[in-house]
Amino acid sequence: MFTISTAPHMNSPVTTQTLMRDVIIALMPAAIVAVLIFGIGALKVMLTAVAGCVLFEYLVSKYLLHRGNTVTDNSAIITGLLLAFNLPSSMPIWMILVGCFMAIVVTKMAFGGLGKNLFNPALVGRVFLFISFPVQMTHWPKPSFADFLNTDVQTGATVLGILKHVDVQSSATALSNQGASLADLPTYTEMFLGYMGGSLGEVSALALLLGLAYMLKRNVITWHIPFFYLATVFVVTCVFWLVTGNIKYDPLTHLLSGGLMLGAIFMATDYVTSPMSTNGKIFFAICCGLLTVIIRLYGSYPEGVSFAILIMNAFVPLIDKIFVPRIYGTGRK
Repeated sequence: MFTISTAPHMNSPVTTQTLMRDVIIALMPAAIVAVLIFGIGALKVMLTAVAGCVLFEYLVSKYLLHRGNTVTDNSAIITGLLLAFNLPSSMPIWMILVGCFMAIVVTKMAFGGLGKNLFNPALVGRVFLFISFPVQMTHWPKPSFADFLNTDVQTGATVLGILKHVDVQSSATALSNQGASLADLPTYTEMFLGYMGGSLGEVSALALLLGLAYMLKRNVITWHIPFFYLATVFVVTCVFWLVTGNIKYDPLTHLLSGGLMLGAIFMATDYVTSPMSTNGKIFFAICCGLLTVIIRLYGSYPEGVSFAILIMNAFVPLIDKIFVPRIYGTGRK
């Protein structure tokens, strides 16, 4: 039996399964750090999210779309992991499953499945949970290597939560809604290694950068979106910091805290919801960076990565029309 298709014809060992497998491997350092820092609660969140996403995709594929088993492409596992990485370790199981439903059933499968969704499924699940259950989504357990079972969980404000309440005129005082002050800010080293409060995937820049290095080595993604996204946030906040001297605009703190690393490396680079051309990727990344800074500094929420990426996801079809990919085999567009 022959398969007839138009040129060009290429043979490659790379498949959807192998690409997704590489992304899962790249996420493992951050997953290990999350369990080490937040204990068994982090493991519970990750296992629940992965199981929920896989189950929902299987049920929709078999009983609603009447197609083959699509969970074997491993994309549901990645959605589950990324959703878990956007949640606190104290998140109730039933709320996690609600997020899984929104991510898989509403955002992914309702549009036809892998390759057809307009928005990043994990981010939609995260934003839905954030809007629907703001108390649980902003309940941040403090890191503790000593209490692996989370038997006596203490909560506190995140780094961005503290900075959000810094007085613009004087950075000497800052009170969050949980009574945190500037003295509670972790050092750059602690932020880089991951010893701070936040969602599971927000805590260790080192672990996320290891994942980035692996994906670049395996040619899973290109460097353009992560680099220009992170660089834009760093440069813009650096300008504010140099002009005002206010710690609220500290570029290294903005770079190492919150969901910036996670979003720039693993979610803004999603094949389906990011532009195809190199110039389109660069434009997309710069816009994501600008929106992130605007929301962080002037919005109601301390974090802006999820909203920034989802907003730019909506513009990807237009970006692909403006930045037309190069015709294969030619130097022309």
